[in-house]
Amino acid sequence: MNIVFTAFRGHFSDSPRAVYEALQERGLQADVTWLSAPHTQAGFPDGVRTAEFGSPESVLALEGADLVVSNDHIPLDWEKKPGSTYLQTWHGTPLKRIHNDVLWAPEGRLAYLEHDIARWDLLLSPNHASTERLRTAFGFTGPIHETGLPRNDLLSSPRAAEVRAEVRAQLGIAEDERAVLYTPTWRDDLVFQKTGPRDFEFPLDLVDFTDRLGSDHVLLLRLHNMVMDRLDVEEGSVVRDVCGYPDIRDLYLAADLLVTDYSSTMFDFAITGKPILNFTYDLDYFRDELRGFYFDLAEAAPGPLLGTSKELVAAIADIDAVTAEHQERYARFRSTFTHLEDGAATDRVLDLIFPNGLPGAGKE
Repeated sequence: MNIVFTAFRGHFSDSPRAVYEALQERGLQADVTWLSAPHTQAGFPDGVRTAEFGSPESVLALEGADLVVSNDHIPLDWEKKPGSTYLQTWHGTPLKRIHNDVLWAPEGRLAYLEHDIARWDLLLSPNHASTERLRTAFGFTGPIHETGLPRNDLLSSPRAAEVRAEVRAQLGIAEDERAVLYTPTWRDDLVFQKTGPRDFEFPLDLVDFTDRLGSDHVLLLRLHNMVMDRLDVEEGSVVRDVCGYPDIRDLYLAADLLVTDYSSTMFDFAITGKPILNFTYDLDYFRDELRGFYFDLAEAAPGPLLGTSKELVAAIADIDAVTAEHQERYARFRSTFTHLEDGAATDRVLDLIFPNGLPGAGKE
């Protein structure tokens, strides 16, 4: 059996990683290839066969696969083998409009991605609220399975505390330091209409952050993978650049609170029960002109929407009071979007793709 895994066009991460690791633990006998990228190659485990995403070798691997597991579009020209299965895990709960529902896209981009969608056999949904949105956005007529996302199982795992301690040690975060994970989403105008190599404007006032919060706070910056090369972090800053950290699920555990804008990270982080702040400094533009939303964020958000850096820093400084004030909103948010995240999503997915059990598992 030949299996190809790919995540974000070359990363060893996300739900494909969780499925791969579960299959390894269960002793599946299969020929496995991961699609990689030059800047991610070092993050793959020793002994894992890789092929550079977009290379002729990667196309051959896809065309020879009995099973393809991806968390994103595979925008390559390849022919799926008859009888093979393409599992699309997708990469999060959509707040932002996607694919056919976006307000704007580069000419020809959506039509090209339709070729990949036509190859999908199974599509995962992280929660009931997302299922029909995914179907409509992609025009997908095949089965959509509400399983939760395998990538999030670690957040409910008995190993969570152990992983938290390990990652904080790796990043040099002391026990008495509060780690603020900042995960701004990407903006279409920066990616598709970029005017230079570094045109990402950092909206958080780092001087105010440092002066107000003191030395016991550290900011973990995780830009979206489509713009992670757009910002220079000065040496000695309170910012720790974790854009290149292999898997964000570990950072969720290491962090004490999340700051985001419109990223799907808020839905994953809510599983931890830790505070979430939405820094929505360009809300009107992003919602009404650039991308559009599937639901009213002001109504559904787990906490307050903060429009200025000053408001954000003040909320972080008083996070316990902010958390208490918004606990009912947070509980409603979790009930809506994390009801399937019980730590068993990977098991449900394996039962889905191997209904008769894993072929060759446990055999010598």
